[in-house]
Amino acid sequence: MLKPSYPIRTPRLILRPFTPADLEALHAIQSLPEVTRYLYWDTRDLEQVREALEARIGESALLEEGQCLRLAVELAATGELIGDGTLFWHSSLHRSGEIGYVFHPDHHGKGYATEVGRALLELGFDGLDLHRITGRLDGRNEASARVLERLGMRREAHLVENEVVKGEWTDELVYAILQREWRARH
Repeated sequence: MLKPSYPIRTPRLILRPFTPADLEALHAIQSLPEVTRYLYWDTRDLEQVREALEARIGESALLEEGQCLRLAVELAATGELIGDGTLFWHSSLHRSGEIGYVFHPDHHGKGYATEVGRALLELGFDGLDLHRITGRLDGRNEASARVLERLGMRREAHLVENEVVKGEWTDELVYAILQREWRARH
């Protein structure tokens, strides 16, 4: 079980639960084709974002396996919502989880995803005592692969034409890191 103490601070970011006030900023992110290009879902209109936000608001703790923790990511200096980070708790028996993140394109290439990924790995390993955490991504998403590599995760699989995403066969990459590897690095 994981009930983080909020807000979670990184050097430049604040991670916190989503609130209804995040609607417009989240819509500004989720309505962009360049944001959803490698995701399972397509761009969202305001009502679809409202529904997604309502679900996110309820995902601020991990009480049992199968749940996910979704955190709003804002710039500490300005309070601007720039993306989100997710920690999935897949199995208590296998102590496994997965991380993910999505950012507004204006904030790509600045190291924010790495900062969020580091915070999510800490939550998973230190807060939930996970043994193994993975990151899965579309094989074309080279920038996200570099983030996972910077976090010390190793590429364990390249699944060729593994899924149909938005009508197109895509490859899937799977990265992972074990708790002992994470601890050795930190």
